[in-house]
Amino acid sequence: MLPQQSSSEANYRPGYEIAAERILEYIVRERLRPGDRLPTEKDLADAVQMSRTVVREAVKILSAVKRLSVQKGRGIYVAEPEDASLRESFAQFLPADIGQVDQMFAFRRHIESATARLAAQRAVPAQVKALREAAQLSAEAAARNDIEAFNRSDEQFHREVADAASNMFLLATVESVQRLQRQVSIIGLAGVASGSLVVAADQHLAIAHAVASGDEEQAVALMTRHIDMTMAQFQEEIRHRLFPSDDASF
Repeated sequence: MLPQQSSSEANYRPGYEIAAERILEYIVRERLRPGDRLPTEKDLADAVQMSRTVVREAVKILSAVKRLSVQKGRGIYVAEPEDASLRESFAQFLPADIGQVDQMFAFRRHIESATARLAAQRAVPAQVKALREAAQLSAEAAARNDIEAFNRSDEQFHREVADAASNMFLLATVESVQRLQRQVSIIGLAGVASGSLVVAADQHLAIAHAVASGDEEQAVALMTRHIDMTMAQFQEEIRHRLFPSDDASF
């Protein structure tokens, strides 16, 4: 049987833990990015209102877990993420390879069905408003047959869904996959087939309505259908580029 702790003992936290937490909060508050330099140890201690000794210990811990990079003679920096496998897979992505495009969309389908469900559960009025506005922008771009404007509003719409899901990891993943799809549009294709824009915009509006209504199942079903339709269009366009009709040669 474990010895009982008093409430004061149970609530005790070492100073370096508190300092480490405050340093991370400082990085977020100051909008520092990987590679950005932090203040000197003395100024950092003042900023987080902890002693230099405790801050020094906290910096050692944050360096050990790869959140900070201490460079001798240069200073303290926000560490670069060590997602080598993720970066390598993105670097190896071929925008005109049907198989890889299929994999990208399969991953997107899985991620965005999750964001749609969570958005329907969690979206607050301001997020619903932003989502509806992005869907409307895509509808207006589709009506003008403006592919470039539609693609921008399409990306904004999917980011708004992910933002409404209130999960920063899902949002970051959606943004990463969007970068891959942008490569397919720019490198693998000249853009999405213009005839699909109005249908896609209508789907955006329907998804926004389902999220606003809190209808999880409908939001997931509509998002899945939307991603599947987009995937089919991209596949068709890529196949057309790779295997053009022989009729043109006669």
